[in-house]
Amino acid sequence: MNTHPYLRAYMAGIAAPSVALLIALTTFILTRLVFHVPIPIERVIIFPMAVIPSAFGLWNIVYVWSRPHRSWPIGFHGALLPFIIVALGSVYTIYGGFLTAGPQGVTWFQAISVPYSLVAIWFLGAMVFYYLVWKYVVGFLNQVMGIA
Repeated sequence: MNTHPYLRAYMAGIAAPSVALLIALTTFILTRLVFHVPIPIERVIIFPMAVIPSAFGLWNIVYVWSRPHRSWPIGFHGALLPFIIVALGSVYTIYGGFLTAGPQGVTWFQAISVPYSLVAIWFLGAMVFYYLVWKYVVGFLNQVMGIA
């Protein structure tokens, strides 16, 4: 019997970000429509909703595939994912006109300036967050799916 481990790995990977994105989308809709924030959030939310769950699923497939060859912890594997997501997101936001990179930092929507030091702290925070999500949530779902 074929147990389809890669399909189960994809399903285990997309579960956590799908639920988180439902919460994020609700927050964005409330921010835009109820509080009338003049930032075009609907143009920005498309990238995370399209890419993040698929990236989690595909990255979990890579983890399951590479397990016989390498034996690193799933949390470390998950902490590497922000490098890919940030690279793709940066290209999308710069070419989409949402982000401008300058000598001192980045500017979102020609209104919000963020220094590079703060971007680096956020990136490190994202790596820690992804480590914890992958270690506890995706690792648990992999065990439930029988692929851990």
